[in-house]
Amino acid sequence: MKNPFYYLIFTIEFFFQTTQAQRKMSTPEFLKKGDTVGILATARKIDLATLQPGIHLLESWGLHVVIGKTIGKEDHQLAGADWQRATDFQEMLDNPKIKAIWAAKGGYGTVRIVDRIDFTNFKKKPKWVIGFSDVTVLHSHLNNMGIETIHAMMAISTKTATPAAIESLHKSLFGESLSYDLPAHEFNRKGKVKGELVGGNLSVLYSILGSKSAIDYKGKILFIEDLDEYLYHIDRMMFNLKRNGYFDGVKAVIIGGMTEMKDNDIPWGKNALEIIQDIFKDYDFPVIYNFPAGHIKDNRAMIFGKTVAVDVNDNGSIVKFE
Repeated sequence: MKNPFYYLIFTIEFFFQTTQAQRKMSTPEFLKKGDTVGILATARKIDLATLQPGIHLLESWGLHVVIGKTIGKEDHQLAGADWQRATDFQEMLDNPKIKAIWAAKGGYGTVRIVDRIDFTNFKKKPKWVIGFSDVTVLHSHLNNMGIETIHAMMAISTKTATPAAIESLHKSLFGESLSYDLPAHEFNRKGKVKGELVGGNLSVLYSILGSKSAIDYKGKILFIEDLDEYLYHIDRMMFNLKRNGYFDGVKAVIIGGMTEMKDNDIPWGKNALEIIQDIFKDYDFPVIYNFPAGHIKDNRAMIFGKTVAVDVNDNGSIVKFE
């Protein structure tokens, strides 16, 4: 006969997993004409002139724009000292007139300020936080609070973004129907599932493992992308996630751009997609490769925390946000 504590632990674990799977995510209010969007830098420095295409885009949608105090600030690579970037973000979070916050640029530095932020007021009335790459820290941190966010192009990306990427951001912000019908890829693994979409930049997800910003992928659909990494680094990060059980219980995986990967003088022997395919050979969940999101011009918007229906078949794949 098993120890009674076994049954207690099993019951608690089952309750926790069920609660996680059925939790109700909070959707910030969708935008309408006349609303205000704030643009700031949580990481690398950027000047106002570079942001003009992004400002003009928002204004063309009938939105007002507030420029953060971090724009034009400089502390070596960063857009001001940690306290300055945290203060700028805090003020926009707490400003009731600002309905969405758009990251100006990525790079590195958001993780340095996330623990300085008081999200008390934000949790009572959430607003959209938009960006990708280094903003993955915020996507994950806010997901743990039960708040949806938008993984999409940065303000700096406007000048080079494809019309499809820009349109998808508009749809996400204004609450329009969002779905993607994609061509088949030879590595795709077929299947049909529904689940909450989470994820972001692989290197950032790897870097926050074990922290309060790390998320549990069980019962969810995981998206990953990356840029400018050595191929053996991709292998190392993926093996770490595998060995620590992060892929156990995942419903599906969506692979975005694996862009500008680097190799050593002695080649690793596989490209990024082949490395990922090799990691996933021991699992049976559906996998989509070459999804148009990440460090590419065609960086389509996705709503993290939203339930998506994934259908991978012989003809291609469909990702539909509910």
